[in-house]
Amino acid sequence: MFEKNLNIAFLLDFYGDVLSERKREVLDAYYNDDLSLAEIAQDLGISRQGVRELIKKAEAELFFYEEKLGLARKFREAGEHAALLRELSDRYALPEEVVREIRALEASVS
Repeated sequence: MFEKNLNIAFLLDFYGDVLSERKREVLDAYYNDDLSLAEIAQDLGISRQGVRELIKKAEAELFFYEEKLGLARKFREAGEHAALLRELSDRYALPEEVVREIRALEASVS
């Protein structure tokens, strides 16, 4: 058995559409639906080893896309910056218009 990397579910949100339908389905079942390898294998009519190989290949693809594009990293960073802006807006008396824009920004990256 191998450990689940929960970061994969996050990457799947960003890059899932560029995976093949089968790889996307398997990762979704494994990470989002929390199905076991055996359950997925039974649903697809393949072996547990076949499911494991599909998962590993799909994970490698997701990591490749993230390494090249960095969308998930940028999204996380934007969320961190928005939270910092929110904290600063709460601490200092900023015009209400600025506070509204900060809250909207924070909501868009949460």
